[in-house]
Amino acid sequence: MQFLNTQIKAGIWRGDLIGAGDAQPDLRITHLGTTLDQVTYARDTTNGAWRITVPIPPALLSDGVQTFVIGDAGGTTLSSFAIVCGEPLADDLRAEISLLRSELEVLKKAFRKHATET
Repeated sequence: MQFLNTQIKAGIWRGDLIGAGDAQPDLRITHLGTTLDQVTYARDTTNGAWRITVPIPPALLSDGVQTFVIGDAGGTTLSSFAIVCGEPLADDLRAEISLLRSELEVLKKAFRKHATET
């Protein structure tokens, strides 16, 4: 099973679950151990997918990165989504990736210079 066409719009996460079969899936969407209980399921007869919608409770949004995990009843993680709120975090993963990209550019330039000199 996997999700396609995922999006967040107007505080509602939506995704199409494919590979779940004809029976309605039993999913658990959790945030910091709390299970969200307003999950809705609708069968899409055109492609056989299940349209899953989950309203994101405003009380769960606060400064930092809020991660929501989507799993099946057996505890297998199928997908996740994250929402970043408030001031950027100094140790935010995106800042680390940007730093790594900058360092990689320096290494590429040094390697190219070394390759042309030898």
